[in-house]
Amino acid sequence: MGTVDPGFGRYFRGGGPEGVRDASVWCRVTLESAPMSELPIDADIERLLTIVNDVSQPRIVSMTPEEARAWSTSTLAPPDPPIEVASVADRTIPGPAGSLAVRVYHPVPDEPRPLLIFFHGGGWVLGDLDAADPTARRLAVELDAVVASVDYRLAPEHPYPAGPEDAIAATRWLAEHAAEVGADPERVGVGGDSAGGHLAAVAAIAMRNEGGPRLNCQYLIYPVTDSDFTRESMVDNARGRLLETEAMAWFWDHFCPDLDRRAEWLASPIRIDDMSGLPPAIVALAAHDPLYSEGLAYARRLEDAGVPTTVKVATDLIHGYFSLEVVGTRCLEEIQIMNRLARPLLHASETGVIV
Repeated sequence: MGTVDPGFGRYFRGGGPEGVRDASVWCRVTLESAPMSELPIDADIERLLTIVNDVSQPRIVSMTPEEARAWSTSTLAPPDPPIEVASVADRTIPGPAGSLAVRVYHPVPDEPRPLLIFFHGGGWVLGDLDAADPTARRLAVELDAVVASVDYRLAPEHPYPAGPEDAIAATRWLAEHAAEVGADPERVGVGGDSAGGHLAAVAAIAMRNEGGPRLNCQYLIYPVTDSDFTRESMVDNARGRLLETEAMAWFWDHFCPDLDRRAEWLASPIRIDDMSGLPPAIVALAAHDPLYSEGLAYARRLEDAGVPTTVKVATDLIHGYFSLEVVGTRCLEEIQIMNRLARPLLHASETGVIV
C-alpha cells in the first residue's frame, strides 16, 4: 500500500475540520495510487455487502437498462423523512436537443446564495431527479447554497456525447442565468457523484475552454475520469464492493460503445492535454472502489497543473456512499465532512473572500 501523508497544512489552514476520524485519511494528492483495498471496511457496509453479494441477488450485468432502472428504484430506499428545504421547484432550461428538466433547491429563497450545478450518478444509464433528491436536499442545506439538479439524457437511448453535451449546456445556461434561480452569479460551482462527477469535470473543462462563465469550484465525488480498466483499484476492487469492474464495463458499453471515442476528453477527462486554469477542486474518494485509482490520478493531474486541489479518502467506505446514509453512521459522517469542506470553496468570491 502506498504511504499516506496525513499532513494537511497545505490544504487546510489551521488543520482539518473537527470530527475527523482515523477511518478517513486526509491526504496530499502526491500519494502513491496503490490501492487501500486491504484496509477494514465499515461494519455496516460489510453487512450490506453480505446481502448484496448473496448469490440469489441479481447482478446488473445480467439486466437490460430498463430492468436495471426498475431494480435500482425499488432497491435504494431514500431517507425518511426527507430533509426540509425551504423551496424546491421544477423547471426546464434550454438544452442541445430540447428542454432539460432541472430541480432547484433554495435554502433561503429571499436571499441570494451560491449556486451548485449538480449531476447525479448512475453510470450514465440510471438515475433521475427523484433518485438524486435526497443528495440534492442535503447539499442545499449543508452547503447553504442553491442546488440545481440536472436531468441530463441517459444512455443507451442517448449515447455519448449526449450526456456531456447536456452537462455543458446546462452549466453554461445556469451560470449565465443564476439570478433567475435566486443564486449569486459570482459564485457558481459544478458537482456530481460517479458518472455525475465525470459530467461536472467535463463541464468545468468546457467552461475553461470557452472562456467562461467562470466557476468557483468543482466538487467531484468518486468521479469517473477514465475508460481504463487496468488501473490498480479496477483490479483489486473488481468484485464484491457494490460497484464492480464488470458493471463499469456494462455502463461504458451502453454510454460509449465506440471504443475509439472513449479516449476523447469528453468521455475520459483525465486525457485532456492541459488542466491549467480549471476551478479549485474538492475530490472525495473511497478506498474500496474500482474508481479510486483514476480519481486519485485525476486529482494529481489537477495539482500538477497548478489547480488548488483537496482530496479526502474514506479508507473504510465503498463507491456510492453518498447515497448510503441510511446504511450506517459512517456514510453520513463522511458526507457531512465533505460538505463542510466544499462549503467555503463554493462561497468564496473571486478574490477568495468568503461572502
